[in-house]
Amino acid sequence: MKKRFFIAGTDTDAGKTLVTTGLLAAANRQGLRTMGLKPVAAGCEQTPDGLRNSDALQLQQTASVKLSYEQVNPIAFEPPIAPHIAAEQEGRALSADRLAAYCRGAMMQPADLVLVEGAGGWRVPLSMRESLARLPQLLELDVILVVGMKLGCINHAILTAEAIARDGLRLAGWVANHIDPAMSCPDENLATLERLFRAPLLGRVPWLEAPTADAVADHLDLRLLLGE
Repeated sequence: MKKRFFIAGTDTDAGKTLVTTGLLAAANRQGLRTMGLKPVAAGCEQTPDGLRNSDALQLQQTASVKLSYEQVNPIAFEPPIAPHIAAEQEGRALSADRLAAYCRGAMMQPADLVLVEGAGGWRVPLSMRESLARLPQLLELDVILVVGMKLGCINHAILTAEAIARDGLRLAGWVANHIDPAMSCPDENLATLERLFRAPLLGRVPWLEAPTADAVADHLDLRLLLGE
């Protein structure tokens, strides 16, 4: 079995990494070989080993297929800003073709489940010519959408799903991630999204005081995703 997906979010703080590590942990429990990639990341810290991004480190640590950090996160920027702005400030060029090449290199390792995590929302620019949405197109990946459950999430979720469809990609499933513990009418918002989405709901992650990959995995169902 080889399953590969792109993890998108309705916004920067939707919880893509949290859900991605949860999906990896859930697959690990089934004895699957798992791989997590974060091809571009902004908001990295200088370490003795070079720039390191906390999200990419979580993917590296959770996945059962052990890759070098540079394989997980080949393009890293220190300032926590939009990737294309960080690249411009450093005089570097970003392209989806280059990111896809890095991903294909890592995916030469055998794995049952590969999750490629995006950056920001669906239309985050790589340059003035293309957005990161071009990457899952090049890699021919189905998409898993992480919906950050907060006020306004219905609009953000539906617009993102429409953009995914316009780009010719399939929405394989979505995850409701409760990022606002004070959100009004969370059940009603979830029910609305379930009615409007054609893709299956893979899980509802509650607000967690101390979230971990294993804690999130308890709230996810991989059966529809893996074709079981």
